[in-house]
Amino acid sequence: MIYRETGQYKTTYEADQQLLPILQDRLFMLIVLFVAFFVVPLTASEYLFRAILVPFLILTLAAIGLNILVGFCGQVSLGTGGFMAVGAYAAYNLAIRVPDLNLLVVFLLAGLAATIVGVLFGLPSLRIKGFYLAVATLAAQFFLDWAFARIGWFTNYAPSGSVTAPALTIFGYTFQSPVEKYLLVLAIVVVFTLVARNLTRGAIGRSWMAMRDMDVAAEVIGIRPLYAKVTAFAVSSFFVGLAGALWAFVYLGAWEPLAFDVNRSFQLLFMVIIGGLGSILGSFLGAAFIVILPLVLNQLPGWLGIEMSTALISHIEFMIFGALIVFFLIVEPHGLARLWAIGKEKLRLWPFPH
Repeated sequence: MIYRETGQYKTTYEADQQLLPILQDRLFMLIVLFVAFFVVPLTASEYLFRAILVPFLILTLAAIGLNILVGFCGQVSLGTGGFMAVGAYAAYNLAIRVPDLNLLVVFLLAGLAATIVGVLFGLPSLRIKGFYLAVATLAAQFFLDWAFARIGWFTNYAPSGSVTAPALTIFGYTFQSPVEKYLLVLAIVVVFTLVARNLTRGAIGRSWMAMRDMDVAAEVIGIRPLYAKVTAFAVSSFFVGLAGALWAFVYLGAWEPLAFDVNRSFQLLFMVIIGGLGSILGSFLGAAFIVILPLVLNQLPGWLGIEMSTALISHIEFMIFGALIVFFLIVEPHGLARLWAIGKEKLRLWPFPH
């Protein structure tokens, strides 16, 4: 009985409502944070930082934002890539037009710009839902792609349409090495994961879940659909816009509008579905699955000593990747987070079988 909860009694409301009320959860989280902040920077290679850890963390932040909208509030969105682009180009324009502005403030203002755009395109959710809302947000994606590609002001009238982010300098310190960039992104993701967790546990999170489960009943008991849906779009867009700014400045360095096309929107939606709708942990698990699995499939023929052309490996990678997604959705429709919960249930009774 490794995961035993018996005897862990709570005598105050504060203790009963803490984020991790079980001792084993608190110890596990402390170990994970210690490894992430102290062990990984000392042991991981530069390739691991650039190809896996940094994109995993940034996409996790974007997946958390999308999960707030889709998983917690039940509003389907296919415009996440466009909202990431808003954050990226807002941060770029703020950084080059107001050079004295602190880069952390630039990132937060970029998230705020994405919030405003997200709320504007989220207003149709007051009248439509389901597939109709998905089509509306997809239209927002195409409109934003067109705007950033055709309106020269966003790219500072760059002839090629490609822009380069300025130096990553915060409080006079320039983040250059992959380790420094990883620690910066990790700190931001930890802070905003804590924010998202508290939001979803509070009154506003309860209103989101009520709208998701049955909007008519939620309205009857006094929850305002306007407030619940608009705040879900606002918070989700802020997280996604912040992730877009980090993706552009920390991971890409130089980018063009195609970096935030509709494929990015579908990628993030797959992360949320595979990881688990309505679960913060599911956003981490889904991002890990989407980021790591293609790299493993790409390297697998070399590990097995099988010679294949790059094009054939790419096609097989897509086929296996799609088949695994379908397999996971059939085996566990509630995502990887549900498998994690089942594992914890088993550990409560181990070594007994029932």
